[in-house]
Amino acid sequence: MTAIPASAGAFPAARRFGAVLPLLRGLLALAAVLVAVELIILAFGIRPYVLPRPSMVLEAILRTPAAYRDAILRTGTEVLLGFGAGALFGVWIGVAFSRLRFLRETVFPIFIVSQTIPVIAFGALVVMWFGNTILAKAVIVFYLTFFPVTVNTLLGMRTVDQKQVQLMQSFGASDAVIMRKLRFPTALPHIFVALRIASALGLSGAVVGEWFGDTTGLGVLLLQGMYAENMVAIWAAILCAAALGIAFFSAIGWAEKRIVFWGGETA
Repeated sequence: MTAIPASAGAFPAARRFGAVLPLLRGLLALAAVLVAVELIILAFGIRPYVLPRPSMVLEAILRTPAAYRDAILRTGTEVLLGFGAGALFGVWIGVAFSRLRFLRETVFPIFIVSQTIPVIAFGALVVMWFGNTILAKAVIVFYLTFFPVTVNTLLGMRTVDQKQVQLMQSFGASDAVIMRKLRFPTALPHIFVALRIASALGLSGAVVGEWFGDTTGLGVLLLQGMYAENMVAIWAAILCAAALGIAFFSAIGWAEKRIVFWGGETA
């Protein structure tokens, strides 16, 4: 009977740990910043109405955890819906732009002009069209997400080595095969860079969208803190948004390492 190495069973556990490692790194970095801020505030005697101690902020969150949990879930849902739709549309239209010059020269400038509209003005229009719903916030996130993904997809498609394309064509590869085997894999590192940027933009867009009269969400908590001139509540909402942003960013980093294994960032 052949003995199974004791280390064999450790591989699944190692993979699971590697999956959450980016998130742990982000949370540890956030914790380190909070500790440093706490010490600075204590050392210089900064008043709470100027900058509250992180321990006070955490205490406020723990005092009403359900409110912050519901706010994170609501804002996170809005970001997921809008980000997913914006990422898919951005990749699709970026590929289309790379293949169709007429479409690139006619539609792409319109996309550029659309990004000059302030998000708060666009958000007001969207809320008037769709009401104070999750859909309205998802549309705002979509608006902020699709453009960087489109640009980076187009950029990635243009970095393809034409000699490699010609080599595949010489072996009889169709355009679809070249797209699947060469062009899209080459563009993937650029796409994931855009996804990281878009996740932060989308979260900001969701928070801004909630300022137009929603009932729950991190943006609502932020507004309530502002109206009450409660600096601790404001920073509690900011801290929750930061934690949510770290979670999204880490999830994208994890997906990149699994998908773009030949060019993703090292652990």
